[in-house]
Amino acid sequence: MRIHVTFIDRVGITQEVLALLGGRNLNLEAVEMIPPNVYIDAPSLGPEVLEELREALHGVQGVQAVTVVDILPGQRRRLQLDALLAAVSDPVLAVDDSGHVLLANPSLTNLYGREPAGEPLSNLFDDPALAQTLIDRGFRLPMCEVAFKGQALLLDATPISSAADGGPGDLAGGLLTLYPPSRIGERLASLRHDGGEGMEALLGKSPPLKQLKARLRKVAGLDAHLLIRGETGTGKELVARACHTLSERRDAPFLALNCAALPESLAESELFGYSAGAFTGAQRGGKPGLLEMADGGTVFLDEVGEMSPYLQAKLLRFLSDGCFRRVGGDREVHVNVRVLGATHRDLEAMVGAGSFREDLFYRLNVLNLDVPPLRDRGQDILLLAGHFLDQACAQIQRPPCQLAPTTYPVLLGNRWSGNVRQLQNVIFRAAAVSEGDLIDCDDLELAGTALSPQQVDSLEVTSLEDAVQGFEKNLLQQLYAVYPSTRQLATRLSTSHTAIGQRLRKYGISR
Repeated sequence: MRIHVTFIDRVGITQEVLALLGGRNLNLEAVEMIPPNVYIDAPSLGPEVLEELREALHGVQGVQAVTVVDILPGQRRRLQLDALLAAVSDPVLAVDDSGHVLLANPSLTNLYGREPAGEPLSNLFDDPALAQTLIDRGFRLPMCEVAFKGQALLLDATPISSAADGGPGDLAGGLLTLYPPSRIGERLASLRHDGGEGMEALLGKSPPLKQLKARLRKVAGLDAHLLIRGETGTGKELVARACHTLSERRDAPFLALNCAALPESLAESELFGYSAGAFTGAQRGGKPGLLEMADGGTVFLDEVGEMSPYLQAKLLRFLSDGCFRRVGGDREVHVNVRVLGATHRDLEAMVGAGSFREDLFYRLNVLNLDVPPLRDRGQDILLLAGHFLDQACAQIQRPPCQLAPTTYPVLLGNRWSGNVRQLQNVIFRAAAVSEGDLIDCDDLELAGTALSPQQVDSLEVTSLEDAVQGFEKNLLQQLYAVYPSTRQLATRLSTSHTAIGQRLRKYGISR
């Protein structure tokens, strides 16, 4: 039975309370003093003895109450700590200032094969010098790779202070957490995601975008490598993220690497990682690459056409059997990763010219998606412009504003060589410089539209549908004079002659 004695604190009162228990030959399993309270765990204390003991305790000067409790505070804290450690999926252990294990959670015990409490750290890690390094540096060590029971893991060390409030104090030990590289990959993926991961991030209702979404739904669930082709700024990474979100790998990391943004040596170490001592300045213990951190998930290689011949050969080897070696390493690493490549280059022409490996092209091009340019998504332009305007107003913290109807033909008539990225930049700049509630043509600062100012003035539109139809009619009138047959005009606009014929009849356009 466990009892709680509340008293008015005075010198010697604890000894008097314990003496009463000792005089009754009660075995005390635990005693916790938290003045003005004492908690006692006496397994042999029965109900009959309790009543007599309670009367005797009340006879002690200063004792106010004697109650029965289910558990002692210290025992409760230990159970809570055990539950907390058990809930942590990553291996965790606490060590004292001399490097001996104080406690470990079940994940660490299972990984080690037995309860490590009381053992020195040097017994746990394959590198015996690691324990002394941690002690010498006061358990303040940047995250590094370590070998634990032959397994490569990342170690995160946090010093533990002896101060009760967690503030500065003498070093009492350290808390060590071990992570598989994929756990760091999950953190990176969550930090880098932009909130729009799935199909909802692909805004638009135009036929080309509907076709892309329909094909995306089909290929996303097929666990094979994928090549995404499209002009710069069309949103190839958004398509890749949507593909990952729709796949069975959605709960695993999604990590991206721009192959054109890094020199060959840096791109290699970022993708494949490097071993300890691979080069001067390398991180102690080595560093996992994106492929290891994305194990079970997806790696997106943007501008894969810019890869050097050496990296192409190394990537080909990985795509063949899922194995690779780190920079400076001699150990084979095997991971399960789906690779999504993207390029704005004509890879077939590069294969013909010998600048891109034919075998790598076919490895990547198992499945493919073509992202349409913005100029082919006419009716999506104004939808995207409105979305980007709302985003820009929120970002720069200005009152909401709208696009004036006179801007519709200008936006629809531009060729948008930079595609969606260019449109987003134009709208952001307009929101930043405009002071009114309406964004007009001058605010857009956009040159190179396909329509003249006279044509803009002639389109008195008050709605999106009016703007689209007005632009379509003017465009067909201009081009029909140059391409005087439905087949020629259809070829020029990359559509069917039946669709051209229907539109010409709709707007009453004839030669």
